[in-house]
Amino acid sequence: MDKAEKQLLFKEVMGNYPTGVTIVTGVSEDGTPVGLTVNSFASVSLDPLMILWSIDHGVSTIKAFTEGGKFAVHVLAGEQQDLCKTFATKGVDRFSQCKWEMSETGLPIIEAAFGVFECETFQAVEAGDHTVLIGNVTNIRLDKEKDPMLYHRRCFGPIPAEFYNYVK
Repeated sequence: MDKAEKQLLFKEVMGNYPTGVTIVTGVSEDGTPVGLTVNSFASVSLDPLMILWSIDHGVSTIKAFTEGGKFAVHVLAGEQQDLCKTFATKGVDRFSQCKWEMSETGLPIIEAAFGVFECETFQAVEAGDHTVLIGNVTNIRLDKEKDPMLYHRRCFGPIPAEFYNYVK
């Protein structure tokens, strides 16, 4: 199997792996809020609390995240599909399309997410065409009235109610 075939197969397998969807926010050097849609997100540690996500080296705002020292990961709520699309679209004023506020730690926090992790960058690891950012969680927000968004086969939306009918 050649490289191109492996990459296509890799994308197919990864696209069939269900995940949540997040928006990661930070600030540029001049204090402008930046953000992007991310599904490469995972927990790392409970003690201390740590999470990770990865960013493509081709993203225009990469330095705001790799050199900014902090970031916020918003676990999107099931009904936030439009916001998910907005933060995945290039060339739009993403923050004009949503309600947000600056946190006490100087991070843009988007309203109505299922959950938010505010983090200080612990480590940035170069890995192929991405940088993996590991963060120490400094603050957590949770809206228990909401359900998180699900991403599967290039589609995203709320978790189907019938999902909860399966045996636990």
